[in-house]
Amino acid sequence: MRTTLTLDPDVAQILQREMRRTDRSMKAVVNDALRLGLGVRGKPAQSPRYRVEPHAFGLKPGVDRDRINQLVDEMDADAIAGRYDG
Repeated sequence: MRTTLTLDPDVAQILQREMRRTDRSMKAVVNDALRLGLGVRGKPAQSPRYRVEPHAFGLKPGVDRDRINQLVDEMDADAIAGRYDG
């Protein structure tokens, strides 16, 4: 399709710079820029879905997994107290 396009001065400057940089014609640079801008080409490939594998921790009865940090803190406190009782 043949058409007339009026470019803003800043866009024309960028277009000229890209033509010099890539040593390509105005037609090629404009078509590629429009394809990218309109989302026709260059869409990122869809990443594979992230999958979480469940793990059975085998906690003993009475251990609340939602308070595991509290248990670790208590164990650390017991270990520190045992070191200094000595």
